[in-house]
Amino acid sequence: MTMTQEERPKAPPRRLGDSIFATICKASGVVILLTLAGVAIFLTYEGYPAFTAAKDEIPGGDGIVAYIWPLVFGTLLAATLALMIAAPLAIGVALFISHYAPRRLAAPLGYTIDLLAAIPSVVYGLWGFQFLAPRMVPLYEWLADNLGFIPFFKGPASVTGRTIMTVGIVLAVMILPIITALCREVFLQTPRLHEEAALALGATRWEMIRMTVFPYGRSGMVSAAMLGLGRALGETMAVAMVLSATGIVTFNLISSKNPSTIAANIALKFPEASGIEVNVLIATGLVLFVITFGVNFLARWVVGRRKEFSGAN
Repeated sequence: MTMTQEERPKAPPRRLGDSIFATICKASGVVILLTLAGVAIFLTYEGYPAFTAAKDEIPGGDGIVAYIWPLVFGTLLAATLALMIAAPLAIGVALFISHYAPRRLAAPLGYTIDLLAAIPSVVYGLWGFQFLAPRMVPLYEWLADNLGFIPFFKGPASVTGRTIMTVGIVLAVMILPIITALCREVFLQTPRLHEEAALALGATRWEMIRMTVFPYGRSGMVSAAMLGLGRALGETMAVAMVLSATGIVTFNLISSKNPSTIAANIALKFPEASGIEVNVLIATGLVLFVITFGVNFLARWVVGRRKEFSGAN
């Protein structure tokens, strides 16, 4: 039996406020896409001459690939070190705040972690250059003497402490509040009934977290880690201030010879660059843009696979 046009329920009239809000949201999305496209077009247009230039026109005289590769390597190495240090620590802190700490302690600790994200990167750079680097020298010397057979600690140890390992530690401190804050919110979204059911079946608190909190928040933890990785990939001032870069490719983490990063290299060389050198630096910025895009797409793919368990989607 079909309903006549008069019998069909009419859609409620759309209010003017709803229409205005929907239009603003759509316009905001379009502006973001246009801005992103504009950045990509600018980087491609200005960086294209560097990709087509002769090898002897590129700084170093070995071509654009030989110029960019050490920077890409240093960028990925520093960001990976930072993520390896920060992610486990951030998950542990977030778990402590959400499930272990008393309420009187959890709230101030959460505020303190959030405040770390407001500290300018130049302050982290000063801390890493003046305080952390000199105090890491004895550790680097011990690693070179006792674990020098491992390529990462082959040495000779840096006498200043301005190494890629120090940069990784500074970046880890910088991305720690981002990962912690997101993981904390994801852990707090775990259904209370799931936790109580696990405890009622005799699970310990750790077993309850392992069976309910981690599966539910897995995609959220991946998203938090990828956001932190994106911050580490693009960090400029702290890396430029701490790292003593020589532009080589090496896995030695404690030596005075270290690879540079794309962002730090641009910040240090752009003020004095001219001609094709400007195009080369913009081309390296295009490569960093592509790497960041790739990291975000990979994160969305991982999150999408576990979407049904995520409390953040």
